[in-house]
Amino acid sequence: MQRTLDISPGVRLWSEERGAADAPPLLLIMGAQASGLGWPEELVDALAARHRVIRYDHRDAGRSTWSYDTDPYRITDLADDALAVLDAYGVERAHIVGMSLGGMLAQLLLADHPERILSATVFSTCALSEKPLTAADGTETAVADLPGIDPRVLEMWARPVEDHGLEAELDRRVEHWRMLSGTELPFHADEMRERERRIIEHAGRYDVSTAHGRADHSGMLRTEELARNTVPTLVVEAPAEPVFPPPHPSHLQQVIGAARLVRMPGMGHALPRECLAPLAGAILEHTAGV
Repeated sequence: MQRTLDISPGVRLWSEERGAADAPPLLLIMGAQASGLGWPEELVDALAARHRVIRYDHRDAGRSTWSYDTDPYRITDLADDALAVLDAYGVERAHIVGMSLGGMLAQLLLADHPERILSATVFSTCALSEKPLTAADGTETAVADLPGIDPRVLEMWARPVEDHGLEAELDRRVEHWRMLSGTELPFHADEMRERERRIIEHAGRYDVSTAHGRADHSGMLRTEELARNTVPTLVVEAPAEPVFPPPHPSHLQQVIGAARLVRMPGMGHALPRECLAPLAGAILEHTAGV
């Protein structure tokens, strides 16, 4: 069932829930500029077999309010939006799953509102911490020296997005996902094109907002708070990840107290069909243990 949520003056968020109303709630938090429909239907259905799954569009994405140009906000405000979604659904505590920027927002929730979280799963993201990575031999690597974003991805992100019509925009999005997916698994261009077409139809527009990239990213470090975390947290390692490549997942595991690591073979910064069943299985095993 879909709902529009008025979370603050002038801000409405599109949302959807699926699964039994009395099942343990699970909130899906997508990445920057991404609609909640970025979560593949197969994954949502698999999670909804055991959970009341809630997903939503961030501000400036999908059917939610596109307001940044007239009412700028901070990235930390997007974490408050996630709590507002839970409040609107009457959820006191929930499992949360965050991808990319959603993984950062999940960390903010773990740090600032642990009493609202039953468990967390994060992937395709980086730690909100200045704590160095410690290798098995005791060698430390500063956060600044961890691997950065693949230069080919940075070059693609630096290109201006021009309006050449719907089909050209779909071409651009497919190539973007091809780059983000890595090279370890087959890339299913037709499936990704149809997913993006549904997202565009859902939003009613095909232009791309840059709001989340322009929003204030300051004040996000939570080194001490994450170290004190006691909420069971699953970190999913994606070996083909081009944005936050290994050892970023190991760094996340070290930074977040009560965290454990699971490897998802072949996965990059995307959700291809080959990863959906094992990813759902890992998440469900994690939430069942709470």
